Amino acid sequence: MLSNLDKYRIILASNSPRRKELLAGLDISFEVKVNGDVDESYPEGLSPEEIPMYVAQKKADAYASFLQEDELLITADTVVWTFEEILGKPSDREDAIKMLMKLSNRVHEVITGVCIVTKNKSTNFSVSSAVSFGYLELSDIEYYVDKYKPYDKAGSYGIQEWIGYIGAEAINGSFFNVMGLPVQRLYRELKAF
Repeated sequence: MLSNLDKYRIILASNSPRRKELLAGLDISFEVKVNGDVDESYPEGLSPEEIPMYVAQKKADAYASFLQEDELLITADTVVWTFEEILGKPSDREDAIKMLMKLSNRVHEVITGVCIVTKNKSTNFSVSSAVSFGYLELSDIEYYVDKYKPYDKAGSYGIQEWIGYIGAEAINGSFFNVMGLPVQRLYRELKAF
């Protein structure tokens, strides 16, 4: 379906097993390459929508010197916005518990920024989804953090995991975006690339 990309080797630059699973769902051939850890810091003053695009661009820039003419690179970054602060990946167990307590009984926004890059062309975009969590008891939060160890996830949770089953009451927007890759929009962008 994406025959316009036949001339490219598609590379997903991500350690995320969820992003790998979601991109595979588009029925395109790709390989995963990870170029070490990229600094995910960002300058103050960026809007919540700009932050994940900025970090996704930093991830793409880390590959710029290695990218071949026949390669197309996809990078992404996801943040959780509580309408007061950005929640990235937790630093430890206590941080994860604090984040989930902030999300309990509230609506938050999950924003993913994506970059698509070749040697001669690039595009980026962000997608937002609003997620409504019901009340989460501390014992439920502790159980989830101890069992699932969500230290690689923005906002300290995976919507597709146990906490999503018991906590997510409603999603306005893309479920797959909340998982970490807005594949509907990515497909349209790749088709137009």
